Amino acid sequence: MKVEQVEIDKIIPYVNNAKIHTDEQIDLIAGSIKEFGFLNPIILSDSNEVIAGHGRLLAAKKLGLKTVPVIRAEDLTPAQIKAYRLADNKLAEMAEWDFTLLNTELEGLEEIGVDLDLIGFDEDERDLIGNKLIPQRLSEKYSDTESGSLAKNFGVPPFSVLDTRQGYWQERKKYWLSYLNEQGESRLFALDDSKINFMKWVNNAVSILDPVLSELMVAWFGKKGGIAFDPFAGDATFGLVSAIKGMAFKGIELRQEQVNENQKRAEILKADSTYFCDDGRNMDKYIKDESVDLVFSCPPYANLEKYSDNQRDLSNMELEQFFEAYTDILQKTYKKLKNNRFAVIVVSEVRGHNKDGSFIGLVPETVRIMEEAGYKYYNELILVNAVGTLSMRAGGYMRAARKVGRVHQNILVFLKGDVKKTMEELGEININMEEDFNESTDF
Repeated sequence: MKVEQVEIDKIIPYVNNAKIHTDEQIDLIAGSIKEFGFLNPIILSDSNEVIAGHGRLLAAKKLGLKTVPVIRAEDLTPAQIKAYRLADNKLAEMAEWDFTLLNTELEGLEEIGVDLDLIGFDEDERDLIGNKLIPQRLSEKYSDTESGSLAKNFGVPPFSVLDTRQGYWQERKKYWLSYLNEQGESRLFALDDSKINFMKWVNNAVSILDPVLSELMVAWFGKKGGIAFDPFAGDATFGLVSAIKGMAFKGIELRQEQVNENQKRAEILKADSTYFCDDGRNMDKYIKDESVDLVFSCPPYANLEKYSDNQRDLSNMELEQFFEAYTDILQKTYKKLKNNRFAVIVVSEVRGHNKDGSFIGLVPETVRIMEEAGYKYYNELILVNAVGTLSMRAGGYMRAARKVGRVHQNILVFLKGDVKKTMEELGEININMEEDFNESTDF
């Protein structure tokens, strides 16, 4: 093989290159070339078309190089060239790491002052390797190239968008709703007959928390054998799911009829779920400081949905009062949560309080409130919901005020403590979305 220098302007990128090179990757390649030199030549055809090395070419252009080292594949047929382009990228993906040796190498490089970012291992990956958290987890990270494999390991692919419209999600939700026998009946106690009939027509019941979401949040951010706490307990869904999946549950709910209904369901299912009828601001009466392993809540979205006529109910408050109570309750959860644990808050934006119809800023306000309490803003997920009857109204919204129909909720994940210690203390994610429920349960 003969290495020669060729002017960059004379090199022709392959028009159908199937490999996507992100700006982040190009920056890393450029940093590597700058640090170590251009040690891996670009492979060209006789006509100067790139066979392999598009990323290196883009990095060289970013660095302002005039020429680059190349090798010409003179003895390959056109068919072999097409095949090699794909093989060059795909075969590299199939390699695996020996994480013990990798950790040793990374530690050695770090000790002598080498910038590890140049190698391409981001800080999160180095933290995982350094903690020696079950090497298989890292192996899965690199080998989970298909969503099916990710779903098998984590329930659903652990991406920032959770799509409740998918068949696997809907099927699992049917199992849960049937098992829990949950149709939101006790929520109807707060509505008059006309609204009850309307809500049943719209959604087969009033809104209830998605049980699949509950299951995932317990598995991803909870601790088996620990305690989950919700200061806005609402319906029984999360409390029952968390108990069934291995976390005892404690919740505070303002409405006695809801507490009675939830406790009855917990007794039927023999679930370790306890509900206290009170205002969430009084959580000190029921929850000891640093006794909780997961805070999870889907608080009222201001007055978007009315839950009761009780004046202490946040859904009945003016906006200023709402945020005052909302802030007090969320920030008090910080003392209840153990160190090195997660808090998950499900929220959505709300219109109508302002004359111009703009959002009240519930999502950014929630982040601010939690950070002010001491939490670290760690993840944001988007829960995509079915369109349902929104399709009948969205056109009118757009024509009247250029408003889009909202079909998602924001799942905000916060961390209290140190992420390394959190990973060690929570242990492995253990979720089985294929398990059957006990069909003999008598409802």
